[in-house]
Amino acid sequence: MKTIRWGIIGCGDVTEIKSGPGLYKATHSQLLAVMRRNGALAADYARRHGVPRWHDDAEAIIRAPDIDAIYVATVPGAHRDYVLRCAAAGKPVLVEKPMALDHDQCQEMIGACRTGGVPLWVAYYRRALPRFIAVRDLVRQNAIGPVRMVTSRQFLPLKPQAELNPRSPPWRVDPEMSGGGLFVDMASHTLDFLDFVFGPIEAVRAFADNQAGAYGADDIVTASYRFASGVLGSGAWCYAADREEEYNEIVGANGRILFSTTKAVPIRVLRGDSVEEIPVEDPPHVHQPLIQTIVDELNGQGQSPSTGESAARTTWVIDQILREYRAGSGHRGATGGQA
Repeated sequence: MKTIRWGIIGCGDVTEIKSGPGLYKATHSQLLAVMRRNGALAADYARRHGVPRWHDDAEAIIRAPDIDAIYVATVPGAHRDYVLRCAAAGKPVLVEKPMALDHDQCQEMIGACRTGGVPLWVAYYRRALPRFIAVRDLVRQNAIGPVRMVTSRQFLPLKPQAELNPRSPPWRVDPEMSGGGLFVDMASHTLDFLDFVFGPIEAVRAFADNQAGAYGADDIVTASYRFASGVLGSGAWCYAADREEEYNEIVGANGRILFSTTKAVPIRVLRGDSVEEIPVEDPPHVHQPLIQTIVDELNGQGQSPSTGESAARTTWVIDQILREYRAGSGHRGATGGQA
């Protein structure tokens, strides 16, 4: 088995614990170089993580003959450019989620990687995380009978104004950098995992708005959708609520499954009056199981579950949900069917 030598473009916060260590702790995997525009920060990251070299120019990563694969961990607004450059250089690429600012950019990235003959993966790591595999397996094993519907819910209090300065907002609530607000950043994980379990969403009805006025992006979203498999779904997301609350509920003919997207709490299976709790701990570096599937695929062993094609479907759903809001109307439900 070959050791896959990685380079990171954008060694920011997400790479500190969630993903970066997974690149050098996965079997047959090595983190060889990191890049950040601020060279001092790149050097500091390399020193702390034992990475052989650092750069402040992405081309040094993209053109390096000793780097086999590249992880793009920048803000979403930069994903398309870096993926196209990696594809042109013939480098397999793992890109952070959400995949791009919109579905059109996703399709361009997929096309470029196809033309370049390189694989493209997206860091929807829950597709390989044991806790979420356990939820999928419960559904596949008919633990609650035929699935009728799934509901999702996430409420968060509005962050202090000091963290949401409209003159310098965090990138997650700057649509030019992230493609939307906290819904795009956080709910994309849930929507992608539901695609993993139930297959593609084929139609969407939704409303979105900005009610608190703390930043330019949406802060409240409600949506209903239909999966091609026949399962129905709905969700409510509010980032200016009174308290924190988050869960998903899969409703079957014979019971229900409750689980969290964001917290490693036990999965709960309800059947009649009985409640079964299934604890599944997350690993220290939550990206590592997905990284391992990518390394294995590059070594001819299996296929990673989070591809450009699957991630593009999630971005398509987000585009449908936010279409009317982005168009400047918060008063009409978005409708559409996926081609």
